[in-house]
Amino acid sequence: MAILIETPTIIEAAGNKPKIIRELVGRVNTKTEQASVARMSSPAGWVEPGQTPEFDEYTLVLSGSLQVETRDRTHIVKEGQAIITPKGQWVRYSTPHGPCEYVAVCVPAFSPATVHRDE
Repeated sequence: MAILIETPTIIEAAGNKPKIIRELVGRVNTKTEQASVARMSSPAGWVEPGQTPEFDEYTLVLSGSLQVETRDRTHIVKEGQAIITPKGQWVRYSTPHGPCEYVAVCVPAFSPATVHRDE
C-alpha cells in the first residue's frame, strides 16, 4: 500500500550554525529503518563535525553548492549534481560558498547512534 507523507518532521542539526533538516522518510517521521529521505536547508558558512557513518548517503543538490570533504579530496557539489558517500568512510559536509538546499538519502536510515561524529 502506498503511504502519502503529508508533512516532514524538523530534526535538530549538528554544526556551527542553524540548519533545517526536514525528514520526510526515516526513523522519526515514518518509523522507517531501511532508508531516510530529508530535505536540508543550510546557511552560508555552515559546517558540521566530520563523521564516519554506518550508512551510505546519496546527496542531490537542489540549489547552491555543498562542500564534501573526504580523506582523499574535497568535492564541490553544485546545483543539479549528486554525490555518493559510502558507509565506513570519513566525511564532512559544509556550505562555505553560500546557502544550499539539498536532499539526502541514507541507507539504512540516518541515526544519531550510527553517524559517529568526530568529538
